[in-house]
Amino acid sequence: MGIFRKDYESAGSGIAKNSGKKGVKLFFEILGVRFWKIIEVNLLYSLFYLPLLFAFTFFAYVNNKNIALILGGIMIIAFLVIWGPATSGVFKIMKNFAQDKHSFIMSDFTQTFKSNFRNACIIGIVDILLLSSVTAGMWVYPALAEQTGSKIMYIFLAVSLSVGVTFIMMNFYMFPMLVSTDLSLKNIFKNSFALMFVELKRNVLTLLIIGGIVAVMLFLILFVNFAFIYILPFFPFAFNAFLICFRSYPVIQKYVINPYYEEKGEVNPELTGNTSSEETLFEDKGGSEKPIESRKKKKGKTVS
Repeated sequence: MGIFRKDYESAGSGIAKNSGKKGVKLFFEILGVRFWKIIEVNLLYSLFYLPLLFAFTFFAYVNNKNIALILGGIMIIAFLVIWGPATSGVFKIMKNFAQDKHSFIMSDFTQTFKSNFRNACIIGIVDILLLSSVTAGMWVYPALAEQTGSKIMYIFLAVSLSVGVTFIMMNFYMFPMLVSTDLSLKNIFKNSFALMFVELKRNVLTLLIIGGIVAVMLFLILFVNFAFIYILPFFPFAFNAFLICFRSYPVIQKYVINPYYEEKGEVNPELTGNTSSEETLFEDKGGSEKPIESRKKKKGKTVS
């Protein structure tokens, strides 16, 4: 098992394209082949949580409160900036794994981190701020309802939770779409919102599975033994990204990528196994967009 390096020899045998397997059987077969690579990606991704760990350390152990606030604030800002791009790098690798394609972990991660930095940073900041607000609302609104005796606070709580759940399910599409297309940030948000409703049952099931995994981890850490927290560098962040890509990327193919090629009278190269460096690129959905030239002629992101 290679850690954070190009591994040309141990890519695994892969899954035969004509095996006819799909669904749960295909998921676990790919997982079995890529399991240790997913662990490696999780380890790499965990490094980008160090600024958050440093921030908590400064707040807890630096006696001078002003210095603690300054150092902790710098670390939190750093985390806000790098979390989205790091997450996009993970989703790029996991998307390849979900399609049973090999991925060079460090090079793919680094390239995706750089090429998607701006948009991924924006998505990451919106994610963190919005979900932090929803989490705070889960504590604040019930407390206010108890203090004021006003039941309307529970309505605010329900609205807050609805927004949070909606945005979490939008994330099932935002990062996979970001690393797979040249869509504008506006269209990524718009398409993610639409796909969240189009495949609502699928998304709810994905949410329940991920929620179950997170609940088990929290139970082990908080109620069994706090030492279980040392599992986090290895699991479950990358595994959840793999699960999301396996379940959500086919939806992106169906409703976003395939229509583009159909408008051109072509077949999505991903569906034919033809994913060479000469693939056609695209900017938007539906045929009204202007095609981008291939990588050899103009820089851009392939559908890969």
